[in-house]
Amino acid sequence: MANLLQLSEYANPVILLKPSLTTLLASTSRRRQQCYRAQPLASPPKASLQQSSSSSPVSRRELVSQTAAISLSLLAAPRARAEDALSEWERVYLPIDPGVVLLDIAFVPDDLNHGFLLGTRQTILETKDGGNTWVPRSIPSAEDEDFNYRFNSISFKGKEGWIVGKPAILLYTSDAGESWERIPLSAELPGDMVYIKATGEKSAEMVTDEGAIYVTSNRGYNWRAAVQETVSATLNRTVSSGISGASYYTGTFNTVNRSPDGRYVAVSSRGNFYLTWEPGQPFWQPHNRAVARRIQNMGWRADGGLWLLVRGGGLYLSKGSGITEEFEEVPVQSRGFGILDVGYRSEEEAWAAGGSGILLRTTNGGKTWSRDKAADNIAANLYSVK
Repeated sequence: MANLLQLSEYANPVILLKPSLTTLLASTSRRRQQCYRAQPLASPPKASLQQSSSSSPVSRRELVSQTAAISLSLLAAPRARAEDALSEWERVYLPIDPGVVLLDIAFVPDDLNHGFLLGTRQTILETKDGGNTWVPRSIPSAEDEDFNYRFNSISFKGKEGWIVGKPAILLYTSDAGESWERIPLSAELPGDMVYIKATGEKSAEMVTDEGAIYVTSNRGYNWRAAVQETVSATLNRTVSSGISGASYYTGTFNTVNRSPDGRYVAVSSRGNFYLTWEPGQPFWQPHNRAVARRIQNMGWRADGGLWLLVRGGGLYLSKGSGITEEFEEVPVQSRGFGILDVGYRSEEEAWAAGGSGILLRTTNGGKTWSRDKAADNIAANLYSVK
C-alpha cells in the first residue's frame, strides 16, 4: 500500500500527507470479524494537515460478547471538496474467532505499513501491507503461563513499542515488534492496566483503571508513581466538596483519554461525573457533569478543548480550550443512536462513531457534522475511531 500513510498517534507538526490515513473502528457484530478500508481515489493530491488523535478506552468492551473490527483509511479529496473523502470502503476479513473482542491498534512510525491489532483471548494480529491482510502473531514470553491474556493497549515511538494487558502483563519491543520482551511487574499494582503511551526513548506512561499513573525512563525496569493516590482515595477526601454522584463511585474508570501534551480526562464508572489530571498534579481533580444525562465518553479536541458524549445520544464541546465544566451541545444527525467515540485528524476535521454503524464527520472544528453512509449497512455498533 504505497499510498497509505499512518501517522504517529500524537504527532503534532504540520505534515505532508499521502492520499490516506489509517483509522480504526472497533465494532460489535454477531457475524465474522471484518475490517473495512477505503478504496483509493484516482490520483489524489497531497494535503497538509495538523495531526492529533484521542486515545480510545477499552473497559466498556467487557459488556460486549462478540465483536468485529473495522479498519478505515481516510482519503484526501481529489479536489478541494473535502466532503468527497471517505466515500468508498473495502472489507478486510480477520483470521480470529467470533468471540474475540478487539481493543486497540497501532502502526510503527518508522514503517507505516507495519501495524498490530490487539484483543481478548491473547489475540495479536500483525500486518505488513498497511492493513490489507492480517496474520496471527505469537509471542512466546506471553505463552509460558496458563493465563489467557486480554491485551488492552499498544503504543509505538519510533521502533520502540509497548503492550499492556490483563492479568498484569507488560511487553516491550525495540525492533518494531519483530521480537517482544516480557517486563516484570509488581503484583501490588492498584487496578488493571488499561492504557500505555510510548513517550520517548525507553520511556512510557501507563494508567490503571483505578487512576494510578506510572512513568518509566529505563525500559520499564523501574516505574515512578505520577499520582499520589487512587481515585477512590481522592474521592473519600473530597466527597463533601460537592461532587454529585461521588458516593456511588465503584473504584474504576469507565473511559480514560490522554491529550498530546500529557493531560488526562476520565469518566467515572457510572458516568455521573468526570475527572481530570495534568502533569505535576498530585491528585485527580473531580468535576460535576454539566449535562443532565450521564456521560458516555470524553476526550480531547485537536485545539486542546474537550468533547463529551452522553448516554442515549448527544455531543457536546467545551467552551474554549483547556479544562472546563462549561459545554455546549452540537446538533448531529445520529438517527436516534448514541455516539460512542470521537477522533480528531486536525483542528478542523474529526470523525465520530456510534450505534448501528453511525459515522459522522466535521470539517469546521465540530460546529456542524455530516453523516457518512458507508457504514449504514453494518449491523453493529462502532465503538472507537482512531
